[in-house]
Amino acid sequence: MNTIDLTPLYRNSVGFDRMASLLDNALRSQKAGVGFPPYDIETTGEDRYAITLAVAGFEESELEIQVENGVLCVSGRKVEETEEKSYLYRGIANRSFERKFNLADHVEVQGADLKNGLLTVNLLKEIPEAMKPRTIAITPGGATLEHQQEARKVA
Repeated sequence: MNTIDLTPLYRNSVGFDRMASLLDNALRSQKAGVGFPPYDIETTGEDRYAITLAVAGFEESELEIQVENGVLCVSGRKVEETEEKSYLYRGIANRSFERKFNLADHVEVQGADLKNGLLTVNLLKEIPEAMKPRTIAITPGGATLEHQQEARKVA
């Protein structure tokens, strides 16, 4: 398996060390061919996103959404059918699944809804006030902090 060398990026960046593991995981999951259930990721506005998963046949009680350490996990567990059915052809996937999505910093899940077999998870990126750009005023006259040192006596 190939890995990506991000050493040049680290020369000019601070705090992006998590990126290597994210890229590595993305490449690994892409090779695994996990394709169920199919999903869309869309932008629904400035700093707003939605992940829509096709979960036909699943009821709300069979679906679970969790967020832990910046990873959104959507899973579905089918309840065993007690009624025996005889199929001529079975093309509708009726299996359990688990999908994981890495969320960027400050992306929060706002809610989810299930309609017409589509589960939509709504996300919002909210940057805290302390991290937003701010203007620093320049004081005239060169006001600086003065440090006073005690004179040392030489014996």
